[in-house]
Amino acid sequence: MGPRSSCSASAARRSSAARARSSTSSRSSGRRRPRKESADPETLGPAVVAVPSDEISEKYLQKAISETNELGEEIARSAPEGAFPVIGSGHPLADLFMVKYGPQPAEAQEGVAYFGRAGQAILKSLQRLRIDPLAVYGTNCIKFAGQDEEEARSQLTRELHIVQPKLVVVMGEDALAFVNSLAFPLATPIEERLGELQRFTPTIDALLVPDIDASLDDQAAKTSFWQAFKTAGAWWAELPPY
Repeated sequence: MGPRSSCSASAARRSSAARARSSTSSRSSGRRRPRKESADPETLGPAVVAVPSDEISEKYLQKAISETNELGEEIARSAPEGAFPVIGSGHPLADLFMVKYGPQPAEAQEGVAYFGRAGQAILKSLQRLRIDPLAVYGTNCIKFAGQDEEEARSQLTRELHIVQPKLVVVMGEDALAFVNSLAFPLATPIEERLGELQRFTPTIDALLVPDIDASLDDQAAKTSFWQAFKTAGAWWAELPPY
């Protein structure tokens, strides 16, 4: 995962606009009449002026970028002197939302979540599973060392509301306990079932995997992470392309 792509011009993926076609009928009467509002022949009501779906998508994206930047500024302001706040990275309207418990030194140094070895491991995993890295957002439960947990819960909840993902990948037991403590609207507690898709909310699935930070230096831990994370690839393959 690289630096947060909040300046990405990529279109957002959720919204679509219904396109209405207007039909006009004219009768020859010897003189041209002023054009009136055309009617939909199916309903005989006024025609709807269609707004291009990419224009609506761009508005959703810009809103998410603005809210993500505001949250990042708030996180930076809340960090005491000497602390190193770490903000989320990835697409602000991602399909896949990854969350682990706390930042590692490389992340704290750069101020960006998933910077360093963990990010490289995730990127290779995404590429192997043919998951578009531009459809992924990653963050930590705790944004800086010593952060008040209530403040951190509020910020993670806001991130989930901004991104509106379709799948939340929870990394490790500490992150699992933290996410379950959010009291997120309509959420069902995520169970300790590694590698199994679960229902988090009516619109968001959840996947529990081992902590990526603890899975980098031991072959058995790497294998355990990979076996659980592969479920995200199957989920992605079944995701409708629209």
